[in-house]
Amino acid sequence: MHESPDLSRRRLLQFLSSAPLLPLAGAGSASLLLSACGGSSASAAAAVPPTATLSAVTFSGMPAPVLADAAKMATTTVGSALQASYSDGSKRSYTLQYQTFFITGAMVPNGSGGTILAGGYYDIHNQPIVDKTDAGQRQFFSDCPDGTSLLKLDAPTVPGVKGNTVFAVVQFEYTTRNVAGTSMYGMLPSPIAVLTLDQDKTTGALSLVKYHNVDTSAVNGLWITCGASRSPWNTHLSSEEYEPDATTIASNSQFAAFSTNLFGDATKANPYHYGHLPEVTVNPDGTASIKKHYCMGRLSHELVQVMPDERTALMGDDATNGGLFMFVADRARDLSSGTLYVAKWAQKTSDNGGSADLTWIKLGSATSAEIKALADTLKAADIVSVKTADPADASYTQIPFSGKKNWVKLMPGMEKAAAFLETHRYAALKGGSMGFTKMEGTTVNAKDKIAYSAMSYINGAMKDGSGGVKVAGPSAGIVYGLNLKGGQQDTSGAAINSDWVPVDMAAVPALVGEDLATPDALGNLANPDKVANPDNIKFSEKLRTLFIGEDSGLHVNNFLWAYNVDTKALTRLLSTPAGAESTGLHAVDDINGFAYIMSNFQHPGDWEVGKDAAGNLTGLHAKVMPTLDPLIRANYRDRFGAAVGYLTGLPVLS
Repeated sequence: MHESPDLSRRRLLQFLSSAPLLPLAGAGSASLLLSACGGSSASAAAAVPPTATLSAVTFSGMPAPVLADAAKMATTTVGSALQASYSDGSKRSYTLQYQTFFITGAMVPNGSGGTILAGGYYDIHNQPIVDKTDAGQRQFFSDCPDGTSLLKLDAPTVPGVKGNTVFAVVQFEYTTRNVAGTSMYGMLPSPIAVLTLDQDKTTGALSLVKYHNVDTSAVNGLWITCGASRSPWNTHLSSEEYEPDATTIASNSQFAAFSTNLFGDATKANPYHYGHLPEVTVNPDGTASIKKHYCMGRLSHELVQVMPDERTALMGDDATNGGLFMFVADRARDLSSGTLYVAKWAQKTSDNGGSADLTWIKLGSATSAEIKALADTLKAADIVSVKTADPADASYTQIPFSGKKNWVKLMPGMEKAAAFLETHRYAALKGGSMGFTKMEGTTVNAKDKIAYSAMSYINGAMKDGSGGVKVAGPSAGIVYGLNLKGGQQDTSGAAINSDWVPVDMAAVPALVGEDLATPDALGNLANPDKVANPDNIKFSEKLRTLFIGEDSGLHVNNFLWAYNVDTKALTRLLSTPAGAESTGLHAVDDINGFAYIMSNFQHPGDWEVGKDAAGNLTGLHAKVMPTLDPLIRANYRDRFGAAVGYLTGLPVLS
């Protein structure tokens, strides 16, 4: 969810999302109560007959905040409500509110009577990384919390919990700047933490008991951890976005800084150790272990979605000239070996993002251990020869790569290494459709066997045909629907061992963004009453609702939306602080009878502005920045902090 090497995220995307939690009744509950932050549970209980059960849930929306009420533009604002319908025909409405666990940079409990810095960075020896541009040499902390998973274990052992023990795994993608104001994007090893939360048994309210920083030294640290998902077997599936190009690593100053901050040595980090899928397993004591799966392709992983078969993983690829990838594991609940595929797009229409039938090209089968061994020992030149200008040599093949042209030749016998360590280039060589731009979140509607994939922007490679895709569509992006079927074969005629294979791809009509020909009065470049630049997406089976968080360089404030797949109603639930993006979205249908939607926001007040020749502000935030900047600085640690939290006020089990 951040910038690709050829696309400055600062130019394209910068916004914020929040963490909604829905303490929502599970199926068959006798009644619904408001959470502690949402009103009077006693009145709610009395209003619903004890024999009534929850039959349906809908949301009512809120208007976008305006500069006349600037405070609402400078923080997380919720003006939405949930309507619950019951089996006896009665209905009740519940007002939603936002609650944080912490603003990064806060000292929070470590579970042992002490405190720890929320979002803090650590080196390979688990020592704090300090910002040497700060006179006080303060520890770096992130303003970019991202992927979050909420889960529970059968026998937790964390002391100090009075209600139910619930865990949240939260990863931090990057930090925007140091104290001196210099960009730090991708220059620090991404932290990841386990939060032990105390769940009130009556209200569902969550409070932080313990923050544990996960030791990532065994996997050589983490690189730009972006979106995440909870696996069906209750682990946290992380991501490493924008894999560093191993063929040009010697001149990559960003990667050298990353290596210095992690290892104390600019040359020690190995690019082939990054760009994989990390998996975090939470322990009963609120600690965790972590491993990386090297056999799922080295690409710009974003919100991997494992299907109900617990073997098939659909993977977004947040890149320019990216692809749609699928991994089919050899065994359920085990991503350490399997087969990797890339989609072939057979276009049917071009308007509104186009539509296509999909077939699948097998890239290879491998175990994580064997690819890790190759990553440990091989250099880029051992695997592939890459030219950036036409070598006039027929042994090289021209492919699109990260918005540019490459001429590529595989070294003899290096097909497997290329498939899993040079995945973008190998997929293009094999004929995969590498024409997508910023494919972000992926989720699944299991009942209808439909996957959803967010294409944050439609531009560049998606419009020029360089990767086998040539469509017309809004820069404001689209959410695509993909029908899933079994009995499929790959392009060689071999059976694909999955019943969850995407066979086509087309826009969801209500989830097509709308570019504006001229900015509106607030400065929006896309219609604020429609989704713009969708990023995090999660589907709730019980609510029949697709939740969508924005990462937009076209909306002055980004929003969190709810889209009911049956009624087709699109509802704005929440507005995030201006200058930030929506991250960490996670919908959980039932934890101890409560349903939650988690989400976080990144880099509030990261303004999209410039100046014209006369010195006047230009760009997306030109009209709002003078008013909002001091407010956001006051709210979020001078723009160095961001919130991790949830939405409260929803109904819970009695």
